[in-house]
Amino acid sequence: MSTTLPPAAGGGPTPTEPSIPDGAGTGLWKEAFRRLRKNPQAIAGAIIVGLFLLVAILAPVLAPYGGNELPGRTEITPTNIPGPGEIDAYPLGLDRFGGDLLSKLIWGAQASLLIGVVSTALGLIGGMVLGLLAGGLGGWVDSLIMRFVDILLSVPNLLLAVSIAAILGQGPYAVMIAIGVSQIPIFARLLRASMLSQRGSDYILAAQTLGLSRSTITLSHLLPNSVGPVIVQATLTLATAVIDAAALSFLGLGGGLPQTAEWGRMLTYAQSELANSPQLAFLPGICIAVTALGFTLLGESLRESLDPKTRKK
Repeated sequence: MSTTLPPAAGGGPTPTEPSIPDGAGTGLWKEAFRRLRKNPQAIAGAIIVGLFLLVAILAPVLAPYGGNELPGRTEITPTNIPGPGEIDAYPLGLDRFGGDLLSKLIWGAQASLLIGVVSTALGLIGGMVLGLLAGGLGGWVDSLIMRFVDILLSVPNLLLAVSIAAILGQGPYAVMIAIGVSQIPIFARLLRASMLSQRGSDYILAAQTLGLSRSTITLSHLLPNSVGPVIVQATLTLATAVIDAAALSFLGLGGGLPQTAEWGRMLTYAQSELANSPQLAFLPGICIAVTALGFTLLGESLRESLDPKTRKK
């Protein structure tokens, strides 16, 4: 038997169901991006990352000279390297090989972007495969994979990358693989932990009640709802990848010619010129620091907006 609500006292309007607040029912990512647009830290990070991407993509257009060109080699003397403003054709001066410093910085952004994106993608794919197997299958497979991951985590990240790059040989591909492998344990543990936390959720129990297979539940329900933290970590890892790539190049593991435009290599060959031409080290160092800062600000803001325990209202 159905019942109706009695009219309100005094002839007022009858009570109605509570209205749904604005934003309810919207997707998690849509809500996260709404918060990001109001977060000054996220806006600053997005601007830095956006400028970095534009410079890297448009390097052939923006750079006055090619990455390996040495237009000012005749201007270099054993005791003098023209600095910023000394020669109109080279606004930031020349490096010790006669390369235009402005052009080298622009082409260096492209090299850092390529190494950072490829190495992070390798680490993300490898880590997600291991995390998916461990979190989806469990049992002895989980134990075996996690013990392997623990072994990798027992070695400091940069030391592991240096060891792998030294084994593979000098070259940009060796650097990409080395950094990517060193990042696999981070993504594997994160995805596994996220999947384990989702196993007892109502939607998983409902799928099991309907008789869906384990593979269907894992790939169609568990994985899509567990991948959010991994994507956020990938944004943060890009900052680490840029720094690690510069560190490996600084240690001489990046390969290539000495005059090749890459921020870490530029730091290597600027050491002997610090007293007379400090800009050769300061400018690449500033580029590395600012780029890493941009990815870190954006990643931390994204993590904050997705985490219900820490995100700002």
